[in-house]
Amino acid sequence: QVQLMESGGGLVQPGGSLRLSCAASGRIFSIDVMAWYRQAPGKERELVAKISSGGSSNYGDSVKGRFTISRDNAKNTVWLQMNTLKPEDTAVYYCYVLHQLSGRLVDAWGQGTQVTVSS
Repeated sequence: QVQLMESGGGLVQPGGSLRLSCAASGRIFSIDVMAWYRQAPGKERELVAKISSGGSSNYGDSVKGRFTISRDNAKNTVWLQMNTLKPEDTAVYYCYVLHQLSGRLVDAWGQGTQVTVSS
């Protein structure tokens, strides 16, 4: 099994910045995709950003130009740098990985970290 340890959430004022981290541990052969999703109260979980093992990244439309995803393959760690935060960014942010295990692709989710943007 793969365990995901998230950190970096908290309360920040509009216009501020936060950096989320997620470290994967456990039975890991290789991680294909690392990503961040978020879920606000009363809304569906949505993709924030994802990054492949080769470094290609994609972003949700609402965060383009403000958020940056990066990863360290050797450390099995992914980060999400969030700048110019807005109240609508308030949500629980979940780390997600798609990894190879015994010839299969398996996904895993973190427990979530709360991000609150408020004055």
